Amino acid sequence: MTTPDVTVTVIVYNDAARLPRAVASLRAQTHTDIEIVISDDHSTDDTPVVARELAARDHRIRYVRLPENSGGCSAPRNRAIEIARAPYLMFLDSDDELPPRAVESLLAAHREREVDFTMGAVRRVRVDNGRQSTWMPHLVTERRTLEGIEADPRLLFEHLSTSKMYARAFLDRHHLRFPEGIHYEDQLFSTQAYCLARAFTIIPDPVYVWYIEPFAAEGAASISNQRHKISNVRDRVHVQRLIDDFLDASGHAGLREDKDYKFLKHDFRMYAGDLPYRDEEWLRSFAEVVNPYLDTLAPGAYARLPRPERVVLALLREGRLADTRLAARGLGHRVAPRQVTTDASGVPYWGDRVPDAEPARRELDLSDLELDTRPFPSARFRHEITGLDRGAGATLTLNVRTYDPGLRLPVGPQRAGLQLAPGGRRMTVPFRLDPVQPGVFEGTVHLDLTAAPLPFHGFEGVRHPMVRLQQQGLSHSGLLLAPLDFPAATTRVDYHSGTAPHDVTVEPEGRDPGRLQIRWRPVGVTARVIRPVVRRVARPRVRRAAKLVASLLR
Repeated sequence: MTTPDVTVTVIVYNDAARLPRAVASLRAQTHTDIEIVISDDHSTDDTPVVARELAARDHRIRYVRLPENSGGCSAPRNRAIEIARAPYLMFLDSDDELPPRAVESLLAAHREREVDFTMGAVRRVRVDNGRQSTWMPHLVTERRTLEGIEADPRLLFEHLSTSKMYARAFLDRHHLRFPEGIHYEDQLFSTQAYCLARAFTIIPDPVYVWYIEPFAAEGAASISNQRHKISNVRDRVHVQRLIDDFLDASGHAGLREDKDYKFLKHDFRMYAGDLPYRDEEWLRSFAEVVNPYLDTLAPGAYARLPRPERVVLALLREGRLADTRLAARGLGHRVAPRQVTTDASGVPYWGDRVPDAEPARRELDLSDLELDTRPFPSARFRHEITGLDRGAGATLTLNVRTYDPGLRLPVGPQRAGLQLAPGGRRMTVPFRLDPVQPGVFEGTVHLDLTAAPLPFHGFEGVRHPMVRLQQQGLSHSGLLLAPLDFPAATTRVDYHSGTAPHDVTVEPEGRDPGRLQIRWRPVGVTARVIRPVVRRVARPRVRRAAKLVASLLR
């Protein structure tokens, strides 16, 4: 048998349905001199049958099956490395794909200059809505060869092993294999590869298609989507400690601050957005696992974070768990705290008291948020629904409380508006906010969803109402936070005198900041006839033809 140029390993476990798609993406590669190894982590579904059928169709495909399930990605990858025949290796998960030119592009970079591995862009595709984005795009915008990770420590954020093509000699020279028996093995493996490589090349071409299922069922969810398990938190912290040990032992301790910043900004941040939805017992367990590790991180890593993220970390380390949950709502959305407390020198601190310890004062100091001075359109307020009553049909009565810790709003009643824009058409419901104490206002707004200005062809999607404030000709729009848990309710609304019926659902967002969420779904003739016709007419080619005809008729 001739030696192939590249071995691509597809790891699989109980994924008979998606395995053919992954393998098909390899068979469609523009560079055809490849070996395909399907490495099965002892599946119990039809995966063995499907894999053998695929191997029977293409002599390039080999199928290996582990004698028992390892419970992770490392063992099936390592088994494939043992039997791979090519001088270059790549890895693919069974639920993902490679773009057609992935192998060709990465191999060409290897042949252009001798390096230990090459890497490219990862295209993320959300399964629920088809939206596409590039993973860590700022790291792969240009073609470049680096002689060591110290040249750009930001690459520690790009810890995927699947976006790279490795020289087999490099892996063997350093006995570099995937660590078995742990999750988040990619993070340790990639850190080791970055640090051990004499040189590696980055290309901007897409080399991997990563399918994201953010709302997958718990049993089918990926390791990253199992953040609700404390064991998941332990696994992530454990692998961070292994990375720290490796950096110290390999002479790369100078990367610790960059690596710590990556942990805070990426790994911890993934849990932070979920904290408002966790109960007290879970938060205590989370703090017990995370806080000892947070105490080992470089102070400079904390200093590089946005202030709201530093506040959440500080409150967690202080053991103020209820406050941690409160501060975590709206991270990244300019949501203000409910209250600030000023010390004798005028320094504002998050919450209802001035912290006792100097480290907490440093982290909870909100001076850099400029709550009382920043331009009004970017000011920070906090709008919460304190009461929600459903009336007849699709009407809602919302009691809204607005917190203004920077005292930006003048004393007295404030004019406000509740904004909603389904189908691109804005609806504003005015209401009044009355002061109840300095920096706190309350009001009631009546929302009739039958009055939403839907287009003739209807609207399918989700919208979140916003609160609009005005001051001296300037306007401000802010999120409206809902109770985290209330029963969803669906009502049939006959828009346009019954010609465009929709099911309208009011529900809590259930993730992210936890906004009030309103979902429209066309039904009847709108869904079956009108929307399909409009979609065909709205295609770019049809629109261009219509414009051409219109111009000729003028």
